[in-house]
Amino acid sequence: MTRLGYGCAPLGNLFTALTDEDASAAVAAAWENGIRLFDTAPHYGLGLSERRIGEALRHRPRAEFTLSTKVGRLLVPSDGGGRDDQGFDVPATHTRVWDFSRDGVRRSLTESLARLGLDSIDVALIHDPDHHWKEAVAEAFPALAELRAEGVIKSIGVGMNQWPMLADFVRETDVDTIMLAGRYTLLDQSAAAELLPLCAERGVSVVAAGVFNSGILATHDPKGTYNYVPAPPELLDRARRMASICEAHGVTLPQAALAFPLRHPAVSSIVVGMRSAEEVRQNTALMASPIPEALWDDLAVVEHD
Repeated sequence: MTRLGYGCAPLGNLFTALTDEDASAAVAAAWENGIRLFDTAPHYGLGLSERRIGEALRHRPRAEFTLSTKVGRLLVPSDGGGRDDQGFDVPATHTRVWDFSRDGVRRSLTESLARLGLDSIDVALIHDPDHHWKEAVAEAFPALAELRAEGVIKSIGVGMNQWPMLADFVRETDVDTIMLAGRYTLLDQSAAAELLPLCAERGVSVVAAGVFNSGILATHDPKGTYNYVPAPPELLDRARRMASICEAHGVTLPQAALAFPLRHPAVSSIVVGMRSAEEVRQNTALMASPIPEALWDDLAVVEHD
């Protein structure tokens, strides 16, 4: 996996719609800038993200990229009409149904492979099993282990916005990787004390997502949302103090937010959603820019306020 991965939720029209042309151009820019890790899910735009990334990668050498998708939400056809009500600007042609059963997992991956136009997936992630621990660990994980043995998938992972249940998966199964969203960032390092050392000990690779905490760290002038709700004033104040420290070192806040998770030895990659070719170029340029080591010592004071 490359250190910077492409999060494909925007390809599913997250919040606002993209044209097919803009989506294709964004993925082409990612490839041109060396990104070879792509993460998608049926949830993203009711399958639109999978269809778009599959088409964009169709003529790329299969051995040269890593693709992950997810299980846990089946897409069931719906004739209700209207628009999707879960943040994606797409017609509500399907309903998401939670399903971590063995049959549900196998069906989900079969349908994902059809949308992607592939015959195998590199990483299958159990997606948001927060309220489905028993089914996820007793049925979804064994089903993925069967598929791994059959060669349909290469690796098994779990992707969540919390760390305690991820730690349970690492302790109780032989997952290969986890996707940790928003819990190891400049503003939230709650996964640092227990989960990350556990992953390092067990040889489980960590992909950090949500490194901007949904937006507050995405610009050098912090604003917007924190974990998808309006950022509270105290967090805005912390982020602004961090931005001032970064500026004193000739660094922007987004640049520090991208670099921070990768400093931990357990973290192999970060995944960032990018809506356009220009965003891809901006983020790859930030990743390539050097950061003075002294910045981290100065930021640590604010990080632990």
